[in-house]
Amino acid sequence: MSSVTDDVAAPALTAGQAAEMARAAGLRLVRFLYCDNDGVIRGKCSGIADLETRLEDGIGLTLAMQAFTMLDHLAPYEGMGPVGEIRLVPDPSTFVVAPYAPHTGAVLVDMITLDGQPYAADGRAFLKGMVARAAERDMNILAAFEPEWTLATRENGVYQPLDESGCFTSTGMNTAAGVIDEIVEALEAQGLQVAQYYPELGWGQQELSISPAPAVAAADRHIYYKETVRGIALRHGLYALFAPKPWLEQAGNGCHLHFSGWSSDWTTNRFYDQSQPYGLSTLARQFMAGVLDHLPALVALTCASVNSYRRLQPQTWASAYRVWGPDNREGALRVASPTRSLTAQSTNVELKASDASSNPYIALGGLIAAGLDGIERRLELPPPATSDPHLLSDSERRAIGADRLPQSLQEAIGNLRSDRVLLDALGAKLAGSYIAVKDADIAAFASEDQAFELRQHAYKF
Repeated sequence: MSSVTDDVAAPALTAGQAAEMARAAGLRLVRFLYCDNDGVIRGKCSGIADLETRLEDGIGLTLAMQAFTMLDHLAPYEGMGPVGEIRLVPDPSTFVVAPYAPHTGAVLVDMITLDGQPYAADGRAFLKGMVARAAERDMNILAAFEPEWTLATRENGVYQPLDESGCFTSTGMNTAAGVIDEIVEALEAQGLQVAQYYPELGWGQQELSISPAPAVAAADRHIYYKETVRGIALRHGLYALFAPKPWLEQAGNGCHLHFSGWSSDWTTNRFYDQSQPYGLSTLARQFMAGVLDHLPALVALTCASVNSYRRLQPQTWASAYRVWGPDNREGALRVASPTRSLTAQSTNVELKASDASSNPYIALGGLIAAGLDGIERRLELPPPATSDPHLLSDSERRAIGADRLPQSLQEAIGNLRSDRVLLDALGAKLAGSYIAVKDADIAAFASEDQAFELRQHAYKF
């Protein structure tokens, strides 16, 4: 728990302190970064001369940007056109020196209206609201994003896996050792503690996880994680692909979302109860039941691209059914085995139906909204799946509620449109602009072929 309590207790930087750190580090530019409604990390840069003022007042951004798609098309949504601005106002506590870009720093921003209010279409503000709602129930959310990604070369515009190594093999470790070593060094230089690393199932596929953090910090860290991995890979002449399915014949890239609920003082894991099966408290079971109940719509937020649904297939360890189970990697929710010496602290649940094409603030905020609804309604968790749900009979699947997850983004967005709990949590402007962006993606990719889809998704996230 030391990493969590340290994060909570750490004093926040002021704008002045962040500006002084930037000057002391010899920086020339500071990136003001945000994640848009289509999961793309965007931003603007400030020079050093007026950095403190910009850290306090922000940089202007056209309202249209929250209606931009991954293809840089402007989705039609009222109020998000050529007229009007918001401000990208940094959170100085997120300031870092970027180890992957010369003389450059980075800071994450909140979207603020010209009259100083949180912008209603800002995913980071949405997550903050869900964190506050959980806190009303004496629950702090601890989370970690666990990304998979593929190291690739590119020739004549075509991406190819770095190697053909096998899952968890030392040959895979050796092939990627140089770039992985530099990534670990760069992550830890930014305060992101590396937990585990190994080559995954697909050719060139890597999994490198970092320690959990309170919800907003966990999403912030995921932004810096992706920026760092891609930046360091480029320095080695490589490309880090976070696309859910960069190649049809290889394993897909998930971004599993681990979560647990803690007391307001971060001393007690409220998801843990040693007297109950799998160590899951009643609160945890209700939260999980809420997630499962809303999952047909929630995946529109956590598996957020057209390409995502090529990954969510049976018997690919990616989760194709709405089930949960203890260490069941074919289930949408996996109850992870705790660390024996830290059972209470390490009890957590993993959402496997999640990938890196999502906006992490929106994905995690949606998960919290769904889980809180389960608590408020005191939902019962269905029986667990203790085997591959795809191998069960129809009647066996019905007995545990194991229906198929959406098989396209269009289906998932259709479910989101009718999920009142998630729509109300998101708010009209964020929900409306988000759906407009996804509708534009669905239409754009429907008119193109498979090769176009794979190429356009490969390096966007």
